[in-house]
Amino acid sequence: MTTEAAPPQGGAGPAPAHHPAAEEFTRVQQSPEFAELRSSYRSFAFPLTVAFIAWYLLYVLLSSYAGGFMGTKLFGNINVALVLGLAQFATTFLIAWLYSRHAASKLDPKARAIKQEMEAGA
Repeated sequence: MTTEAAPPQGGAGPAPAHHPAAEEFTRVQQSPEFAELRSSYRSFAFPLTVAFIAWYLLYVLLSSYAGGFMGTKLFGNINVALVLGLAQFATTFLIAWLYSRHAASKLDPKARAIKQEMEAGA
């Protein structure tokens, strides 16, 4: 299978981006801007991760050791276990939504600024 297309002409597209060296990555990693980005990420992600794991373990422990409580009917055939299980899904989607908002407003602008600085070769 061959092609009849001519090779692309040079200079038609945007100029190639600056490719930072390893030393530049190290310098940026030690910069206050990067430390602030990392701190902003960790201050959001770590507490929510710990809270969600605790919430999940509570559900598992209740399911294992509190069968009577989890089997309590709330209305119709809906019991506590079903409500808490569905709440696990709701919590997962809530955390994902909160993280996307946090990333868009706090993390992405800082990361974009660091990326632009590196690509500019500053």
